[in-house]
Amino acid sequence: MKTSNPLTDRYRPLQSNLTDSPPLIIDTAANPQDILEGALQRIRASSDLLKTLHCICFKNGDVEDIPHITHALFLLTQDGCDLLQVAQQQMLNWKAPA
Repeated sequence: MKTSNPLTDRYRPLQSNLTDSPPLIIDTAANPQDILEGALQRIRASSDLLKTLHCICFKNGDVEDIPHITHALFLLTQDGCDLLQVAQQQMLNWKAPA
């Protein structure tokens, strides 16, 4: 039987962390509005970057820029998805007032 640990249950590491002791975490007890805002901010930034890439010409671009851009897109999108997952879990656990 799995026992509940309030510290590890409350603070969820971002999947984009690459270290054994993750420095970036989500406080699952934070205001749901703040969690959603954080998710929207990251997904919107990712979407804006993709829109910019769609509109520019790569003729004069440097091939070394591609991994930098894709890495930024990955971080923004993954962190946004992690935040959305926490917000979704909060909604599933939310009890409507009787």
